[in-house]
Amino acid sequence: MTSPIVLILHAAAAAMLVLSSAPAATAQDFYAGKQITLIVGAGVGGGYDLQARVTARHLGKHIPGNPSIVVQNMPSRIAAANHMFSTAPKDGATIALLQRGILLAKLIYPTGTRFEIEKFHWLGSLNSEVAVTLAWHNAPHKTAKDLFDKELIVGGITGVDPETTPRIYNSLIGTKFKVVTGYNSTGQIALAVERGEVHGIGDWSWSSLKAVRPNWLADKQITLLMQGALNKEPELGNLPSALDFIKNDADRKVMELHFTQKKAARPLVAPPEVPAERVALLRKAFEALAKDKEFLAEADKARLEIGFVPGAEIDKVVAQIASTPPDIAERYTKAFAPEQK
Repeated sequence: MTSPIVLILHAAAAAMLVLSSAPAATAQDFYAGKQITLIVGAGVGGGYDLQARVTARHLGKHIPGNPSIVVQNMPSRIAAANHMFSTAPKDGATIALLQRGILLAKLIYPTGTRFEIEKFHWLGSLNSEVAVTLAWHNAPHKTAKDLFDKELIVGGITGVDPETTPRIYNSLIGTKFKVVTGYNSTGQIALAVERGEVHGIGDWSWSSLKAVRPNWLADKQITLLMQGALNKEPELGNLPSALDFIKNDADRKVMELHFTQKKAARPLVAPPEVPAERVALLRKAFEALAKDKEFLAEADKARLEIGFVPGAEIDKVVAQIASTPPDIAERYTKAFAPEQK
């Protein structure tokens, strides 16, 4: 017959085993029967929106409990980031695909930026990007040189690459872009180009252009003028880079800072304070999604380029931006000053 002391010891050991496994069980079971909200910090119809909706159809099966996922658009990318930082539930049931411009937003719009990028949980990025500058076929701009000689009217989204990139080009390399803002997505700007409201786009992701307007390329309706990223895209051949026109090291550092965000071109975040074990589950789910054959097949059909960048790599980009030397940060801010009147 087992002694009472042995029984007590066994019971204590069993209790400790249950307690030690409780956090893992909680993390694994949290999403069962739940719905995840995937906020998109962009308007309907653009590249971010399309990627988010394809992602939402496949991500849940890689999260324990197989939660459903619903997409919610917030066209203002700073408002979306502010919401994720301060207002969104911090339990891991709300995540976001934010515009990469939030990485540098504090340097350009410090008063409206109420988030700290280093405090977000970076889950990864669906892709890294190269920007292209393009003009409609009837515009007089046929080469990059024409951007320095003739004004090109382009559509912009306040605080986002289609607006910020041509402005920094004007400041650092002397191009003559005129930016018309007020659009909510690159899809809207594309319609404006087709209607003749504007004559081009100063910065559109190469992958988004191919996904959203493949006919522009197939039917030669546009002229590609320049590319913008830290490294040239081989697919674009000899198309010149904006960095080719930089004249001094100080300006080069400023433009390279601007292009750093393109490594995290489609950044996925969870709010601060989400439990670490749930962040780990979400990171693992996105890494599994990047190898999901059904997801990749749908992305390919939609002409979406997926080149997943793990969360740990995005952490390095964020740390690099957060530690930008004050003189470079000041030069970056001043690069936008001429048009802030």
